Amino acid sequence: MESVQAIKQRFGIIGNDPKLNRAIEKAIQVAPTDISVLVTGESGVGKESIPKIIHQLSHRKHGKYIAVNCGAIPEGTIDSELFGHEKGAFTGATQTREGYFEVADGGTIFLDEVGELPLTTQVRLLRVLENGEFIKVGSSKVQKTNVRIVAATNVEMFEAIKKEKFREDLYYRLSTVEINIPPLRERKDDIHLLFRKFASDFAIKYKMPTIKLNDDAVDVLLKNRWNGNIRQLRNIAEQISVLEQNRTINARTLQSYLPNYGSNLPAVVQTSKSESDFSSEREILYKVLFDMKSDLNDLKKLTLELMKNGNASDVQKKNEGLIQKIYGEGDETDFEEATEEAEILSLSDRPNHQNQIIDEDSSENIKDKYHFAEEIEEEETLSLHDKELELIKKSLERHNGKRKLAAAELGISERTLYRKIKQFDL
Repeated sequence: MESVQAIKQRFGIIGNDPKLNRAIEKAIQVAPTDISVLVTGESGVGKESIPKIIHQLSHRKHGKYIAVNCGAIPEGTIDSELFGHEKGAFTGATQTREGYFEVADGGTIFLDEVGELPLTTQVRLLRVLENGEFIKVGSSKVQKTNVRIVAATNVEMFEAIKKEKFREDLYYRLSTVEINIPPLRERKDDIHLLFRKFASDFAIKYKMPTIKLNDDAVDVLLKNRWNGNIRQLRNIAEQISVLEQNRTINARTLQSYLPNYGSNLPAVVQTSKSESDFSSEREILYKVLFDMKSDLNDLKKLTLELMKNGNASDVQKKNEGLIQKIYGEGDETDFEEATEEAEILSLSDRPNHQNQIIDEDSSENIKDKYHFAEEIEEEETLSLHDKELELIKKSLERHNGKRKLAAAELGISERTLYRKIKQFDL
């Protein structure tokens, strides 16, 4: 059995991180068997190296090795690509075609981005894993294949299973052995080694001197998150090699190639709709209902105050903050119009047209009187109208037509009285 170091040299793997070495050790151990392997890790970490190691160290190394990117094949044609089709199976099928499982018989198939497979294809793949059987598209003949499957994905598989995007039984068949490749940000000691290797390769490729990083630039290199992992690091090394005239790169120059430099904030985990979105909607609804209840209580308080005092101008001064909360910062007209009915009701309850002082201890009687007044307004609109007209006429006659004095006696604003005079054509 070859050593980890020998395998890394053979397949061009750079790095001495313990997690990376453990992943290679597992690949070496499972290679001689026919166990299905699932390689997991973020995009760009180099998952494609593990299936190559497994194939080359297995007894299938002389058979075919086919790598299939499941996410790049359209859903309507992936069954045909994997399992083949018969002539006339669908429009454009002018001849019989062998699928990858038929071509790679005796070898290894690497299914990259297996989490993107449609559910119908997952059922077909499960059958291949269980008994090595498959059926071509448009055929009824069962065919056998002896293929080892190594799959890879950057999808959180348990989350995909929970959302019913991936079959749980297929996951357990694929992941008999699971090999995880760590992201680049967890391999701090390997980042500079990889950068130097890429810089050297591009210097040879483009026939130019090799770029080097000073100490400050190395610090910047190590602090970056590298969300794109090795693929992103390689692209940065290539850009700098081609574009920079100065072959010694400082921190400022390197930062200009790192748009996400310094972004070390934790990733936001998307929770399910039932846990977060519904909870947030409930909280908003509760807040709206509580605000409405508070406003209603304020309105009741203001109405009771009007019935106690009767004078709208005094109530307005005393409750200026409350009125502004309910009606906003508009002019006095909104408040006067909203309180006009309450003033009329209070007039009908005052004997001898004088301000009636109500004891504060009789708040329950006030509420009963308020509800009783509402019923009178609905049932005896005509009598209230006549009584209001009679009160206004008598007050104006008593004060010789002086609206200010009449309004004070009636307990309403002069503006409201003027509106009533116009309304009744007095």
